[in-house]
Amino acid sequence: MNRRNFLKTSAGLSLSLAAFSAHGATATKYRVAVIGRTGKGNYGHGLDIVWKQIPQAEIVAVADENEKGRAEAAKRLNAPRAYADYREMLQKEKPQLVSVAPRWLDCHRDMVVACAKAGVRGIMMEKPMARTLAEADEMITACERAHVKTAISHQTRYSPRLERVKEMIAAGKLGDILELRGRGKEDSRGGGEDLMVLGSHIMDLMRLLAGDAKWCMARVFDNGKPVTKAEVRDGNEGIGPLAGDRIDAMYGFASPTVGYFASQRNAGRPTSRFGLRVLGTKGCLDISTGSLPNVFFLDDPRWGAGSKAEWQPVTSAGLNQPEPLPTKGPSDLNPGNVWIAQDLIHAVESNTQPKGSFHDGRAALEMILAVYESHRLGGLAPLPLKNREHPLTLL
Repeated sequence: MNRRNFLKTSAGLSLSLAAFSAHGATATKYRVAVIGRTGKGNYGHGLDIVWKQIPQAEIVAVADENEKGRAEAAKRLNAPRAYADYREMLQKEKPQLVSVAPRWLDCHRDMVVACAKAGVRGIMMEKPMARTLAEADEMITACERAHVKTAISHQTRYSPRLERVKEMIAAGKLGDILELRGRGKEDSRGGGEDLMVLGSHIMDLMRLLAGDAKWCMARVFDNGKPVTKAEVRDGNEGIGPLAGDRIDAMYGFASPTVGYFASQRNAGRPTSRFGLRVLGTKGCLDISTGSLPNVFFLDDPRWGAGSKAEWQPVTSAGLNQPEPLPTKGPSDLNPGNVWIAQDLIHAVESNTQPKGSFHDGRAALEMILAVYESHRLGGLAPLPLKNREHPLTLL
């Protein structure tokens, strides 16, 4: 698909059959099922309703253990059948595509493995991927054995604005990338919960622009003191072991690039610094998150202070160009969900990996857990991690 057709497709937030045919698609509709858990992760950030916007998708069923939530979801999705048990749904409905939508992580492993065993061809899942690397490994192994294509909902990765960012970096607009600086939302979840829930987006962006991290050095604090076993608790939303109200982490990428992630509880207005700054020898970029994130470029090696240059917007059309796509702002995740769903269908039909596969989801999770592993070791944690269990359980 050329750039012009891509922008036209994205603007409509739907993919025509002709565009699908360009990817070798057929006119057959895919049987789609949705798994949610009202009150325990719900339906993610729109991972249920996205299929109503995909011409080749037909929602055949929804599963939710909560009776009221199940009825509401069936009505919302116009699903002809609803189940209390997702395993029964998978067995009876035999869907080809499934949204594993709950935000809570305690169910992700079991739901994905069940999908793989049931013959599902493609899975779209909410981030973060899992509680531990051991769980993520199991999920990937099950899907690879069953030849299931998998996509994680890191919407920013799919943004056409990030394609323009990658082109700028490849063209040398920033020079050599020296630093990647990321922060979470730093609200009441600041520290460990911020790292796990929102850090997933930042880690994925770092990898998208700089490749795999090679090591991590980090410290985790609680009330100004290094975290010990006594501070470890069960995290909210089923995310597993959690600790720390302050995170300071450093990552080594291919020379000369170094990455940083930090988060401190209640350190400022919500979302005020959430995003990634890319600092190069010639200039820098500020990138937020979302389907069409705010992206600005400063053509100055000083990165700000004393600069006579002005911050220039980067849109889907390029540097300092008007945005050709309709947008409700960077917080609108719906276009990104549509692009993920479209790309997952393309991956199924072409036997290729989605742009943001479970491998990418696991790599982001590995960077997150490397923070705790480095803290546990009291020094550098090489990546990939040998320890596949949660480091906080080993303090």
